[in-house]
Amino acid sequence: MSLQNDLTQKVIEAVKQLYQVDLPAVEFQPTRKDFEGDITVVVFPMLRFVKGNPVQIGTQIGEYLQQHVEEVAKCNVVQGFLNIVISERYYLNFFNSIKDEVDFGYVKIPSKGATMVEYSSPNTNKPLHLGHIRNNLLGYSVAEILKASGKKVYKAQIINDRGIHICKSMLAWQKFGEGETPESSGMKGDHLVGKYYVAFDKAYKEQIAELVASGTPKDKAEKEAPILLEAQEMLRKWEAGDAEVVSLWKTMNGWVYEGFDTTYKNLGVDFDKLYYESDTYLLGRDVVKDGLEKGVFFKKEDGSVWIDLTEDGLDEKIVLRSDGTAVYMTQDIGTAIQRVTDFPDINGMVYTVGNEQDYHFKVLFLILKKLGYNWAEKLYHLSYGMVDLPSGKMKSREGTVVDADDLIQNMEETAETISKELGKLDGYSEEEKQKLYRTIGLGALKYYILKVDPKKRILFNPEESVDFQGNTGPFIQYTYARIQSILRKADFDVLTVLNVTMELHEKEKELLKQIQLFPETIQLAAENYSPALIANYTYDLVKEFNSFYQQVSILGETDEQKKNFRVQLSKKVGEVIQSAFRLLGIEVPERM
Repeated sequence: MSLQNDLTQKVIEAVKQLYQVDLPAVEFQPTRKDFEGDITVVVFPMLRFVKGNPVQIGTQIGEYLQQHVEEVAKCNVVQGFLNIVISERYYLNFFNSIKDEVDFGYVKIPSKGATMVEYSSPNTNKPLHLGHIRNNLLGYSVAEILKASGKKVYKAQIINDRGIHICKSMLAWQKFGEGETPESSGMKGDHLVGKYYVAFDKAYKEQIAELVASGTPKDKAEKEAPILLEAQEMLRKWEAGDAEVVSLWKTMNGWVYEGFDTTYKNLGVDFDKLYYESDTYLLGRDVVKDGLEKGVFFKKEDGSVWIDLTEDGLDEKIVLRSDGTAVYMTQDIGTAIQRVTDFPDINGMVYTVGNEQDYHFKVLFLILKKLGYNWAEKLYHLSYGMVDLPSGKMKSREGTVVDADDLIQNMEETAETISKELGKLDGYSEEEKQKLYRTIGLGALKYYILKVDPKKRILFNPEESVDFQGNTGPFIQYTYARIQSILRKADFDVLTVLNVTMELHEKEKELLKQIQLFPETIQLAAENYSPALIANYTYDLVKEFNSFYQQVSILGETDEQKKNFRVQLSKKVGEVIQSAFRLLGIEVPERM
């Protein structure tokens, strides 16, 4: 039982003994910095049940706690707030219990059932861009946090490998490519295919302009441009299984997958299961037929099938066109069901998709619930805002997207420039320097994106993210490296058990309180699907350590026992930083 739970029971017990009242709950908050105490009981909410002066009530409860709770050293009351000072013995016992624990804060035994986290889900007609980076970093981090909180997790992506957008790249390559390949061009495969997607758009716009110049209305020209009609014909051939079209589709998608794999490796994300839309786009139609029989769906006069969600505050939604073809909603219904078939222990899913799809997922989850799937109660849309750059929005058709590979490279170069300016790389080999630039650059990128609540839009500034001061990845990495330096200089054997009667410095106590919050923070981050809670916890821990480092002598301490404790405390802080950053997919350097 945690100390707060124990205190809750004792406060309820005190109120029962003192006032013969059953208190339903106890409200706590951290003690304000200007008052003595570690945790505060808010007395005001009790006044609905206990009549009297809040100061007197708080004083009487405080006296009871001092008599009946060993960990309570003393109490003070300020107006309606009971400030409790926790004994130093409690904090030292806590530290003794966790100082050698590997992966402190992680739940070691997974709960029953599993969660599938879907992220990335790119189209195979272009490379990954800045928006995909936020998607991948969020999805990967949430999966790792869920695992650390005690859940079994499957990481998945669905690759949008079919449709008119793919045919546009294929057709442009046929027309303008002259047999160009990744090998002959020296380009990554996804970049090469993306180049022809842009080429298609350029040719398409030119044809529209020609048609408009010859007197065709613009809206008609957009539908009748010859190159668009050819792309539509190519899609029809693909759907009919035309051998030549399917062969080209497989070849060009193969180039893209190789490119994606390189980007994923550089970004440090991975997947347990890949789904392809070319395999899933027919799924769901049988489910619609079953739903029709059960009365979940209804058929209109033209033969199209719909669901009426007006009573749920939404609208009517089509699930099957009049010609019997599926819409995206139908595919998503079928794919969700297929995933549970593939992994029967799934009892929940997380979809990492931008906030422009909020309505789609409300409808999807509601339909799956109405179809009677119990796991539909545990579906979550990890909705996130756009990522903007100071230069403005991105448009893939026009080739103005911020490419993921270019951004990763740019982050490394920015880290290199700033590291050289700081001049702290003496004695590093060139290989060690390059590895450090990569660690700092990627750490800066990931932290800058993940420290923000997923729902908020981000204005990403590369230079700001690599600042070695403030709430940044490099600032936290630098503190970790500083701790490793302390440990390398500590030329003595650490004690296996610490003396729990030792007197603690105020800064040591504050640091122990912050470490104690880590398990709870992991659980909160998992419940809220929010890596930002982990990121900002780590920043608070690092700030607390740096304050401790500046005000308390560590290796210069003459009392051997205190020096021993401070080295071990520093070591544990380093381990927690490393564990927290692992949940964000960020590496920490041994030296900087």
